[in-house]
Amino acid sequence: MSARRLIVSADDFGAASEVNRAVERAHRDGVLTNASLMVTGEAAPDAAAVARRLPRLGVGLHLVLAQGTPAAPRDRIPRLVRADGRFGDAPVMSGLRYAWLALGRAGARQLRAEIEAQLDAFSRTGLVPSHVDGHLNLHLHPMVLPTLIELAPRYGIRAMRLTREPLARAIRYDGRHVLRRPAEGAVFAALARFAAPRLRAAGIAVPRRVYGMHQTGEVDARYLQALLADLPEGTSEVYCHPAVSAAQALTRQQRGYANACELAALTDPTVRAAAHARGVDLVSYHALTA
Repeated sequence: MSARRLIVSADDFGAASEVNRAVERAHRDGVLTNASLMVTGEAAPDAAAVARRLPRLGVGLHLVLAQGTPAAPRDRIPRLVRADGRFGDAPVMSGLRYAWLALGRAGARQLRAEIEAQLDAFSRTGLVPSHVDGHLNLHLHPMVLPTLIELAPRYGIRAMRLTREPLARAIRYDGRHVLRRPAEGAVFAALARFAAPRLRAAGIAVPRRVYGMHQTGEVDARYLQALLADLPEGTSEVYCHPAVSAAQALTRQQRGYANACELAALTDPTVRAAAHARGVDLVSYHALTA
C-alpha cells in the first residue's frame, strides 16, 4: 500500500439526475472513489440504485440542514424550516439560527430529530455508510457535530470529513477570490479545532487533509494534477461537484459552478496517469476504517 492515498469525492449525489449520471461516469471511467448522498434530493432513489451498481464506490451521508428539504415531517421540526417546508438558503444565517435554537430544549430536540431522520433514510437504502459529511459543511456546526458523534455507533458511522484546507497552497494555485478564501479558511480552521479532538476521542477517523473547499465549483484537471504532485503522506480527500450539465435543482445554490468541467477533470486520463506516476493510491472512505 502506498504511503499516500487520496479519496476523490463527489458531493450532492442524489440532488439531480445530472449529478447521478456524472458520479457513475466519473467512477467507471475516471478517478472518483466516493460520493455523498443527499437522502432528500429529488433523485435520491436513483442515486441509491446507481450506488448498488457500483460496489467499489464508497457512499456516505451528505447531511443537509440548509438549501434543501428535510427528512423529518414538518410538524416535528417547525423551528427548522420556512413556511414552504424547506430549510433556509443562506448558510451563515442557518448556522447562526441553529446555534440560537439549540440553546433551547425544543430547538435541540428538533435538530436531533432531523439528523436522525436523515441517518434513518440513509439506512433504508441498504448501503453501508462510508462516512458522514455535510452540505455546506454544516456537519461541523458545534450544535450538530456532538449529535452526529453520539449517533455514530448506532448507524455504523466510523469516519467523517474534517474540512480544513491550507490557505497558502490554494492562493498559490489560484490567486482569485482573495476576500472569500481567508474568511472561509478562518471559519473552518476554528470549526476543525473544535471538531478534531471530539472526533478523535470518539474513535471516528478523518482524512489528514481535505482539499477542494477553496476551489469549489472550479476543480479542473490542472488542479488535480497539482494536488497529486505534492500530496502529503497519509490519506487525504478532495471533493468536488460534478454533473453532466447544469441541474435545475441546483441552479440557485451552484451559481458559477463549472460542473461539466469538473466531470471532465475526473475522467481525464492524465489525472489517473499522474496518480500512478506519483505512487498515489485512489481509495474510498472505507480505506480509513479498514
